[in-house]
Amino acid sequence: MKPKKLIAAAVATLTMASGAFAQTNLTAETASPGGATHLSLAHLTEVSGTSGVANIQLADGQTLTNSIQNVAEGKTDIAGTPYILPFLMSRGVGPYGSLGKEKGAELAGNLRAINPFVLGIFFLFSYDSKGLAGWDDLKGRKIYNGPPRGGALTNARSMIQIVAGLKDGEDYEGMQINWGQGATLISSGEPDAVVLPELFPSPRLTIPSAAGKMTGWSMPIEAYEGDAMQKYMKAPGSAPWTSPVANIEAVMGDDWSFVSEDDTFRAFATIGGNVVNKDMDDALVYDLVNIYIASLSDLMSKAPYGKTVGFDFPMQGMCGANPIQYHPAAARAWREAGYELDDCAVAQ
Repeated sequence: MKPKKLIAAAVATLTMASGAFAQTNLTAETASPGGATHLSLAHLTEVSGTSGVANIQLADGQTLTNSIQNVAEGKTDIAGTPYILPFLMSRGVGPYGSLGKEKGAELAGNLRAINPFVLGIFFLFSYDSKGLAGWDDLKGRKIYNGPPRGGALTNARSMIQIVAGLKDGEDYEGMQINWGQGATLISSGEPDAVVLPELFPSPRLTIPSAAGKMTGWSMPIEAYEGDAMQKYMKAPGSAPWTSPVANIEAVMGDDWSFVSEDDTFRAFATIGGNVVNKDMDDALVYDLVNIYIASLSDLMSKAPYGKTVGFDFPMQGMCGANPIQYHPAAARAWREAGYELDDCAVAQ
């Protein structure tokens, strides 16, 4: 429940604070347009500028692995990130192997979240013409499960193995192709099924569906509630995701059907948010987040997927193994606006 006084309070706060920060110039880095990562920070850039909080120079199409390191080192003010990246940085592994564990942990400790979003929701879908019966019908099939390398491929393979008990290359033929060619591959009809992180909708869903009706399958309840999947969904950068089937169907239209054992669609999501350096001024952070929260309805209306990507769910995927915590001033803004944030999600 969001208090009715939210917008009025935000405007009043910003009226008092805007004089102090109207001349503040910030830099920000985000992904290419088309997803929640870009939209979130592009929206913040817009509303912070028009409200007089700060002028943000936004660079899109960036490699977020580098972007969050720039924030941690104080070279960039704000960046979007999947939360798996700060985790890898904190361990000095993967793309941050050259940093080493000690330096990686030091840099990751400089990052603070200010707002959340979902990068993609992993689920199974297929053309109706393929006659796929669901998760129990994947053995021996061709399955498009991501780009040639990276976290999306790992997550899709793991999801198929946990839910269906099948391994890529042994029980099914995995197909990998770069993101930019994904819609073309699906539209070709070569894959029998697809397991990818998507938005409702995304171009990889809407473009292929123009060529034929499609069906998406919820994760079976038994698999979703099982120990293996519950543990997997608690990994850094992942979180459980559910939605009423009717809500998804309303967004996706007549070209899509969604199958679940009840009225709930179950999946898991890749999650992230925008981060700043821990030393960013408290009043500036508070005002940035305050105006962002006050304009959430406008943000959600800017894209068809706006209400399904957790723009207003700051606790999603926080605590546990996730090393990222909210900047205290950001947490104050969320809490004052009526949103829940556990203490474990807030840096002290």
